[in-house]
Amino acid sequence: MSKFEKIPTELSGVVLVRPNVFPDERGFFLESFNKREFALAGLPDTYVQDNISHSRKGVIRGLHFQSNQAQGKLVKVLQGMIFDIVVDIRNGSPSFGHHIGIELSSKSPDMLFVPVGFAHGFLALEDDTEVLYKVTDFYAPQYDAGICWNDPFLDLRWPLAEFCISKVIVSPKDAALPSLNEIISPFTYGG
Repeated sequence: MSKFEKIPTELSGVVLVRPNVFPDERGFFLESFNKREFALAGLPDTYVQDNISHSRKGVIRGLHFQSNQAQGKLVKVLQGMIFDIVVDIRNGSPSFGHHIGIELSSKSPDMLFVPVGFAHGFLALEDDTEVLYKVTDFYAPQYDAGICWNDPFLDLRWPLAEFCISKVIVSPKDAALPSLNEIISPFTYGG
């Protein structure tokens, strides 16, 4: 039996990863990654870079992907809470343009695996939110791409009112991203 449970989502290939947690009176211990155990669970087990972002409440990062040197991402909240959105951008996919939104928190051991072929972004729901994401390929700025966080075609439901967020904070680069119908996706659905 693997130390990691794989929980499917509505988007094929996007899975919650739940590690075994060992609590005691001091707190808890868990393994957030183990190459051998990830392979046993049928999860990608090769990551080449770890990234950490620190955000204040109301920050939206994304929706990002790399057009070449595409990256799978394993997302874990170290502090705070996020609303994570994943959009299927694989040409020919039965769920092309569909998305899921999942709350991830430092109070939960759950991680989210986002495979190649999906755009990814998140909203920080608390101040001082820190997110760790392991990626399967190196960052390549020349292939940096994305979709606008407020694309009307996608009709994303960011939980702004529920978390008393009256104004989002988006980088100028992310604010200038195109909508899904303005890009040519480099990804193809494999069945």
